[in-house]
Amino acid sequence: MMSGSSPPPPSLPAGGGSFFRGYTKLCKGLAVILLLVHLVVQLFPSAVTYLALIPARTIPFAWNLITAGYVEQTIPGAIISIIGLLLFGKLLEPLWGSKELSKFIFIVNFSTSACVFITAIVLYYITQQEIYLYTPLSGFYGVLSGLLVGIKQLLPDQELNLFVLKFKAKWIPSLVALISIVVSFFIKDLMSYLPVLLFGIYMSWIYLRYFQKRVETGLKGDPSEEFSFSSFFPEFLRPILDPIASILHRLLCGRSERSDARGQTLDSSPLPGSDSIEANRRRERGQRALEQRLAEKLAAVRNSEGTSLDAADKV
Repeated sequence: MMSGSSPPPPSLPAGGGSFFRGYTKLCKGLAVILLLVHLVVQLFPSAVTYLALIPARTIPFAWNLITAGYVEQTIPGAIISIIGLLLFGKLLEPLWGSKELSKFIFIVNFSTSACVFITAIVLYYITQQEIYLYTPLSGFYGVLSGLLVGIKQLLPDQELNLFVLKFKAKWIPSLVALISIVVSFFIKDLMSYLPVLLFGIYMSWIYLRYFQKRVETGLKGDPSEEFSFSSFFPEFLRPILDPIASILHRLLCGRSERSDARGQTLDSSPLPGSDSIEANRRRERGQRALEQRLAEKLAAVRNSEGTSLDAADKV
């Protein structure tokens, strides 16, 4: 718990000036790639055949499992992806570091494309409709939804303002998934984006939950209850979802938990609630890092203003 005299938790950029500052080199570089690939697709439409995910052509064009995530076929899609990447990256990269963020983007992008490919093949064999094999699938939405899961993990209690609505950051992935599902029923063209977005949320959660290495502890994953699979859903659904999620948990973590248990019998038992305590410490570190970054920006702005005033006085 932070004391009453401590500064409030950092918030997403709201002012017009801060909106255009603070973007990281990695995110700016990826934004340039998204823009350039979009321009190539607009100038040479046939490039979609080689860059987008077309399940019938993924073999031998296996590279489209990677390139498809960076292909935005529409102008609104390119704008949303670039802005979302810059904003979300500005929040996460100071906490994860450039290496971990680039690793996260690669893993989520590739695993999402692989899941979409498998789903399309399965749907084709079930329905025998070739549309599932030859529809070009692409977009950065899988990575964007994955970055939202990262925000949920690190800043779950961050309050966001959207016009007259206020909600916590931990509900953003769930709201995005729900809105996308509802809208896809009315706008059929958006149906092709839905698997990318949903698999992006799920695969990013699997990576963060079970595989991301935590530098401060040397352990992998985030076992806290606040980041469980059922935490994406309302309370009344969790008794139904927890038994289902436990199957995946045993598959991914059963062996490591058994080895940990053997080690604990030789050494010492873990403190009760240690997972929750460690998760709270991680969030506090994330908030302090963002507060420090915002304070440095404010000091830089004040210094630049003071320099300009001194120059004006000398004139």
